Amino acid sequence: MRAAWELSLDRMTVTLKDFYADWCGPCKTQDPILEELEDDWEGRFEVEKVNVDEQQDIANEYQVRSLPTLVIENDDGIVERFVGVTQREDIEDALESAGA
Repeated sequence: MRAAWELSLDRMTVTLKDFYADWCGPCKTQDPILEELEDDWEGRFEVEKVNVDEQQDIANEYQVRSLPTLVIENDDGIVERFVGVTQREDIEDALESAGA
């Protein structure tokens, strides 16, 4: 049987980038969903919040044109991109596909 630390080495680093703006109403609708996921999944992925007004260079790099935009990445690159308010189940499916 493999130790838990060995199994954790096999897990990819999974990141969910949340592109938002303070003035964005749909972004405020998305926030509680992401907060619940982050709590329920207990460290299986990282959330990076990107304020597009303050971090335009990152938003441009990811070609963000609408808000909210969620980008799920792992060590291999982008796994999924969602534009608009996204349901929890869709995000969970993408996180699982990414290896979280």
